[in-house]
This record gives sequence, C-alpha cells and structure tokens, in this order.
Amino acid sequence: MTLRTALYLSLICLLAGCVRTGGPVDPMSTEEGRDAARDAYIQLGVGHLQQGSTERAKEPLRKALELDPSSSEAVAALAVVYQYEMEPKLADEHYRKAISLSDGDARILNNYGGFLFEQKRYPEAYTQYLKASQDTLYNERSRVFENLGLTALQLGKREEAKQHFQKALRLNSQRSVSLLQMGVLSYEDKDYVAARSYYAGFSQQAQQNPQSLLLGIRLAKVFQDRDQAASLGLQLKRLYPGTPEYQQYVSEQ
Repeated sequence: MTLRTALYLSLICLLAGCVRTGGPVDPMSTEEGRDAARDAYIQLGVGHLQQGSTERAKEPLRKALELDPSSSEAVAALAVVYQYEMEPKLADEHYRKAISLSDGDARILNNYGGFLFEQKRYPEAYTQYLKASQDTLYNERSRVFENLGLTALQLGKREEAKQHFQKALRLNSQRSVSLLQMGVLSYEDKDYVAARSYYAGFSQQAQQNPQSLLLGIRLAKVFQDRDQAASLGLQLKRLYPGTPEYQQYVSEQ
C-alpha cells in the first residue's frame, strides 16, 4: 500500500465516521475529528506536491483550510505550491500569512528565505534566515546557518559567510555545502592545509560538481599531485565542459 493510498483510506474513514458502540459518529462533530481530517488533507496535499503534482495538491489543501482557516501548515504548503508554479506574488503572500499564523515558525521562515533567495531578494532572505536561526531547538538549524552563509556571499559579506559556514559545521559536521564553501574560502585565503581538509570532508559526503572539481584541481597543483590534478581535470572536461569553472580551469593551464 502506498502512502497516498493510505492517506486516502484514512480520509475515507474520517469523513465516513468511525463505528463505535452505539453506532456511527460524525467525526466533524468533535474538535479532535476536525483536526485529524485537516491533518490528513494536509498530508495528502503535501504528498501530491512531493510527487510534482501541484494542481492535485491544491484541492486537499483548500479543504484543510475550510476545516481550519488558521492552519499555518496548510497555508505554508500552498506557498510552496505557488512557488513551484512560479507565482511569486501568491507565494510571497502565503509565506507571510503562514509566518504570521505560526508566530514565526523556524521551518517556515527558512523556507521563505529560500523562496526569497530564489527570487534574488538577498537582503530579505538574509533577514528571514537570521530570524529562523534564533530558534535553538530547530532540528535543521545547521541548514539555516548554511543558507545564511550562501546569502552572505551573495551580499559580499565574506567574513560573515565564513562564520555562518563554521557555525553550520559545528552543528552538523557533514554539511557538504558548508564544507565545500569553507574549502573555497580557505583556498582563497591561502590556507591550503585547511582547504584540503574541508575538500576531503566534502568529497566523503557528496558527489563532485564543477566548483568542487576546480577546487580539487587547484589544491592538487598546490600539493604537487599531478595525477590527481589531471584526473580531476578530465572529469571537469567530460562532465561540465560548458561551465564557467571549466573555462577558468582552461585559462589556468
């Protein structure tokens, strides 16, 4: 049985009424029943969204809001729907509403920051990430600091970016993006030993990308590992020939 099938069946049970001693009871007659139905609708909407069907996600989310107009989870899910559908105005409105309804939930703040970053509204994204970072119990706090670092780079705040990436790695030493960015920044600072350490950590956690391959080539040259430099250079040429990193690699030969 798939998750979606299970959610449909749970909704059927909720809406048809559960049989108890004395006969069927309308589940919508109790707050508990309405909350359960709302949550099932939200899960169904999110399930459609995760499978890439934003159109099918809207109806269960609309029904969830009919049951509970103040559901920040339903509103936040709709914000993601509109973000996927490239409706930035509607997405922005729903993110703001969800944040207001949730009294500044860190997860929603972080998602809103991601939306703003996607829209290249970097100062606003930075503000939302900072708000999210204040929740010390948020279980994805390391991701928030990683996002702060990436946004700081876009704003030209290089030293702040380093601090944010370092904080992310203190919270979760396996954050691959932070490892790579610290490797790049350390290389630029000519701290090659630290750069190599960060690069090695990244290589253990994630697949190579154009930025990491270029960093690996540069470090191999610094440490006079010609075979490694050649191997990574071939990978960059074969996998990412049209990238700015490959053009930079060619220019440095």
